[in-house]
Formats: sequence, structure tokens, C-alpha cells
Amino acid sequence: MEIFTIITILTILSALFAYINTKFLKLPFTIGLMIIAMLFTLVILILGYFESAVLEQSKTLIQSIDFKTVLLEIMLSFLLFAGALHTKLDELAKQRGPIMLFATFGVLLSTFLIGTLFYFLAELIAHPIAYIYCLLFGALISPTDPIAVLGILKEANAPKKLEIKIVGESLFNDGVGVVVFLVLLSIAQRGIASVEAEEVGLLFFEEVFGGLALGLVLGWIAFKLMKSIDHYETEVLLTLALVMGLYALASYLHFSGPLAVVVAGILIGNKSPETAWSSVTQNYVDKFWELIDVFLNAILFVLIGLELLIITINAEYILLGVLAIPIALVSRYLALSGPIILFRKKLDFIPKTGLLMTWGGIRGGISIALALSLEPIMERELFLTVTYVIVVFSIIIQGLSIGPLVKKILSKNSQ
Repeated sequence: MEIFTIITILTILSALFAYINTKFLKLPFTIGLMIIAMLFTLVILILGYFESAVLEQSKTLIQSIDFKTVLLEIMLSFLLFAGALHTKLDELAKQRGPIMLFATFGVLLSTFLIGTLFYFLAELIAHPIAYIYCLLFGALISPTDPIAVLGILKEANAPKKLEIKIVGESLFNDGVGVVVFLVLLSIAQRGIASVEAEEVGLLFFEEVFGGLALGLVLGWIAFKLMKSIDHYETEVLLTLALVMGLYALASYLHFSGPLAVVVAGILIGNKSPETAWSSVTQNYVDKFWELIDVFLNAILFVLIGLELLIITINAEYILLGVLAIPIALVSRYLALSGPIILFRKKLDFIPKTGLLMTWGGIRGGISIALALSLEPIMERELFLTVTYVIVVFSIIIQGLSIGPLVKKILSKNSQ
């Protein structure tokens, strides 16, 4: 199926689902879209029992979309830049200690805890899985999805102190999580004996620090170019070129594209409004990236809902997915506890920060994309189903309840 046809179908579905949600359901934008897309998929599955051609054509459409490539290599850079553009550097700097620990130590500990607990869970239900594959699952499900988090927290009315911690962690732990996943994937493919510690350290250093440095340098160049002119059309184009060129160059150099884009977005978003942009330019840049954010988020969450068509419906896999939900939540809570305890006296943490960050750490499309990149021998179908169950629970249940939970805890402590 031609690319234009696929984009057209997804755009029409997104617009239709958005209208239904806005007019009738009135749920948070991204959550409503995903729920309607899943209901639409269930209708297709039911119709498929009576008319198999409908189901087969729908499956062909979804299978023709390389979800991993579409998200990780196309959508992610735009969505991360749009989110980072409105992240306040001064607020981020105040919380830099815990955010960096959440995004590094937290991801590593969560990967180990989830992988280990899932290994024993699989043994318990008589479906043994190699430990390295369980660690791979831990790595792909540990990072919170910045795309999902940014969209949902906007509508949850979370306090700024809490929001900056969750958003900051999500923006940075994504890049770290992908690096951890790639290291474990290399070990799983080649065997631990053929992977040296120096190689792992070099890969981590190149990906993380290379991405941060590249984002800073190219972001600064783009800022200087915009500062030298006052022409909003050109300046909008410069931000677009920055994102696309930066992500492509980072991929070519084997640096972390997500981290590079996040750093550039934070730099542009905080420096340009003060010294480089006129009020007209700022208005156009903000509106342009807001529209990009809305459009791509709509497509992404509809895609997540439609992925149900190609998920293996296996009772054992679904059971493992349901049982893995508390494992993922408990592991995240434990991984966050260390940095929270360490910085509690130095920084002003709101009550129950650990609980709120655990529940507000939404998993999303990135976890599904990483699960799809596993090889069939690595229990890909099982992990894809388990990941999908966790992501759906995370977006719908956690996403819809994080706002009321925040209000309940804050009101209880204000009495």
C-alpha cells in the first residue's frame, strides 16, 4: 500500500475519532483517541468472523506500517522537540539532581528488578524464558514515554514541582533506556562472553554524551542563526531543519538522537524567546510546533489502538501481561525511592512524590516499538503482547486517574 494512502487513512481515522471524543466522550485527547481506536479494532475483529476480507485488509494495512521505524525514526524527534521547547530550564536546573538519578540509576535498577521478577514469574507459570530476554523486557518497559507523559500531564493539572520531575525524567530516561536496551540486545545476540565491559562503556558514553554535546552545539548554531534575522517564516523553517538534520546526524554518528533533540529543544525554547525571537516569531513557532505535536500524537495513539489487530491473542501471554503490571509499578516505585530519599531534605518535594511519580510515569509507544525490534527467537510475540497490556493499562487506567489522585493527596495534606 502506498505511503500517501496509509497517511490519508490514518489522518481521516484520527480526525473522525477526535471528533467523536470531543463531541461525546470528552476524555483527555490522546486517551480518548486510543480508546476509540481500540473499540474500532474490536468491531473489525467481530466483523472478521462474518466477512474475513474486512479483517484481512485491515491487518494488511497495519502490517504495512513499520511501527518501530515510524515512531523511533520519524515521529519521535518532532514530538520530543515539541515537548522540550516548552520545558523551563530554570525549573529543570533546580531539580537536575533527582532528574538525572531517575533517568540513569532509576532506569538501570528498574530494568534489573523487572527483568528478574518477570523471570521468576515466567518460571512460576511453567513458561521458562532466558534471563537475558527478561532483562531486555525490563529495559524496554522501564523508561516512561515522554510522548504519553507530556500529553497526559497537560490535562492532569499536576503541581509544577511534580510535573517538572516527571516530564524531566521522561525526556531524558528515554535516551538512556534505549541505550540500555541496545547493550542488552547486543549481549543477547552475541553472548555475554563476546561483549567486553570497555565496549559497553564506550557505547554508553558515545550515545549519551555524544547526543548531549551534538544537541547543544547544533542547537546553539540554530539559535545564533535565528538571532541574526527577524523573519518568522525562515525561523520556523530553521527549527524544522534543526530537528530533522540533528536526528539524522545523530543516527549517522551513533549518538542518541532523542537526547540530542531534547537538549536542542530546551536550549531553543529558553534562549530564543528572550533574545532571538520577536513576539510574532514566537507566536508562529509555538503554534507550528503545537500543531505538529497534536497531529503526530493523534496518529500515534490511533496507531497504538490499531496495533491490537496484529497482537497475538494468547491467554497465557495476556495473563503474563496482567501479572507484569504490578511488577512494573513496584519496580518503578523502588527505583525512584533512592533519589527521592537522597534529595528530600535539599529540595521541596510534595507529599507522596514516589507514589505520584510511579503512577504518573506512563508507558507508551516507545515500549511497543522496542518490543517489535526483538528477534522472533527472543520471545518477541510474548513480550509484544505483555508490553501492549502494560501500555494500555498505563495510558488508560493511570492516565485517567493521575489527575484525581494528585487532587486527593494534595487536598488530604492541606487539611
